[in-house]
Amino acid sequence: MATARAMLERRRSTRVKTRIPVKVFSPHSVNPIHAAEVLAISRTGALLRAPFAPEVGSRIEIRHGISEERREFRVIQVTAAKAGDHFDLGVEMLYPGRNFWGVDFADGETTGLVAESASKGARPTRRLE
Repeated sequence: MATARAMLERRRSTRVKTRIPVKVFSPHSVNPIHAAEVLAISRTGALLRAPFAPEVGSRIEIRHGISEERREFRVIQVTAAKAGDHFDLGVEMLYPGRNFWGVDFADGETTGLVAESASKGARPTRRLE
């Protein structure tokens, strides 16, 4: 198992803890549309809590709850959440491009979604070290 330091060194971009409502579309699930919540984001992926557990390696589509933009992701990790019947999903963006999350990452890229998120009741973000 990799150490925390080794995992951090492999990380492609900064992680930011946040709460963003999303819809997850999974064609291989009994119910193909699920409400979920993003817990942490990076420029190329996210950690989200969802009421279903897709297979590692499967593809899902996430619709951002504020911008309504959609992006395709690959599931890279599935773990049972500590409480309740939800699962924590580690996902990576298949085609990273424009800033899907609307968050100011370490290199300064940003869009207007952070301010808009705050005005719609989303919790403020903070950077994880």
